[in-house]
Amino acid sequence: VQLQASGGGLVQAGASLRLSCAASVRLFTTHGMAWFRQAPGKEREFVAYLTWSGSPNYKESVKGRFTISRDNAKDLVYLQMNNLRPEDTAVYYCAAVKGRPPTEKYADWQYWGQGTLVTVSS
Repeated sequence: VQLQASGGGLVQAGASLRLSCAASVRLFTTHGMAWFRQAPGKEREFVAYLTWSGSPNYKESVKGRFTISRDNAKDLVYLQMNNLRPEDTAVYYCAAVKGRPPTEKYADWQYWGQGTLVTVSS
C-alpha cells in the first residue's frame, strides 16, 4: 500500500486548506485512515482518523475547524482545515491501518504517506 499526501502550502492565519491522500489500492472501506502531523522539533501527533465504517475522531484542538472525509469512488481521503492557526504549522502525514481499531498512537498505524508541509503565518 502506498499513500500520497498533497495539498500543503503557505497560508495566513484564518485561511483554509484541503489536504488529499491518494492510495495505490482501494482500501478506504476496509482500512482506518488518519492524518498525523509533525512540527519541527516535536513528536508526530494525531490529528484525525476515520474508521473503515466512516466514523471520525479528532484531536481536541482541531475539533470544529478540521474535517476528515473520504471519497470512495476516487480513493481519496481529505482533511479540510479551516481557520488555520500558526500552531497548525507542521508536516502532515496520512496513514492507514487494517485489522485493528484505529488509535491516536502513530506506532499503531501500518502504512504512511510521505507528508505535505503546511505553514501558517501569523
